[in-house]
Amino acid sequence: MDTSLGLTAIRERLGEALFHRVAGPDGARHRDRIHDTAGPRWFEQGSPITRVHGDASMFVGGIRALLLQTLHPVAMRAVSEHSGFRGDMWGRLARTSRFLAVTTFGTADDAQQAVDIVRSIHDRITGTGPDGTPYAASDPHLLLWVHVAEIDSFLLAHQTYGDRPLDPAECDEYVAQTAEIARRLGVVDPPTTLAELREVLARFRPELRGSREAREAVRYLLFKPPLPLAARAPYGVLVSAAIGLMPVWTRRPLRVPWLPIAERTVVRALGTAAVGTIRWAMTPPASD
Repeated sequence: MDTSLGLTAIRERLGEALFHRVAGPDGARHRDRIHDTAGPRWFEQGSPITRVHGDASMFVGGIRALLLQTLHPVAMRAVSEHSGFRGDMWGRLARTSRFLAVTTFGTADDAQQAVDIVRSIHDRITGTGPDGTPYAASDPHLLLWVHVAEIDSFLLAHQTYGDRPLDPAECDEYVAQTAEIARRLGVVDPPTTLAELREVLARFRPELRGSREAREAVRYLLFKPPLPLAARAPYGVLVSAAIGLMPVWTRRPLRVPWLPIAERTVVRALGTAAVGTIRWAMTPPASD
């Protein structure tokens, strides 16, 4: 048997399985539309946002973003009441993945349509926070938290596990590019540099805590993923890599472990191997 043909078959099967799990059953149709439709884009191919959002390190960054976002009690209440993290976790992942793909790589018209759809959904989501105060998903303050938690997570994962980490100027450009999407979603004055991103995250710190909903979501994310047994071990590696990137102060409120030596050695090595395998599997083989 030709070894190269065997590796190609393995790559194709693994790549298809990962893509189907993240992008959903109709992911291929959306992928073709996003990447093959002619027209102007919001962002130039090869710019920082396309490099970060197109890299396999997003698997780690996405999990880390979910963990970090749970720490805002009002945002977590909205997720718990309206998004159904237990019953439709992978559906939510597919929708988020598609939104990132469309706004990063799609035509300007498709990207704006995706933003308009999300804004219309946010306008319909309201409720009461843990302290009895009314909330709305369209609140610019909550939108800012979701945005900075995501961008900090995506960028940190890319700088740790990405194929080509960004230099300092490119990090600032990435934050500025993501701010363009955030403004269209209703975020007021999003950060446009890495220093501003860190300042905004620090300002949110007094609002963050480990609520009951947050700990329940974390337990579900860590221990009850709707995955076949064969996928549990690789998923566990990605989760461990994401936890390893969480700030130390978040561990106690969310009741996740802090093992500094292991995270710097074993977890980092396993995470690098896992992300590298995903990158290999989801990269089409070069044609002759």
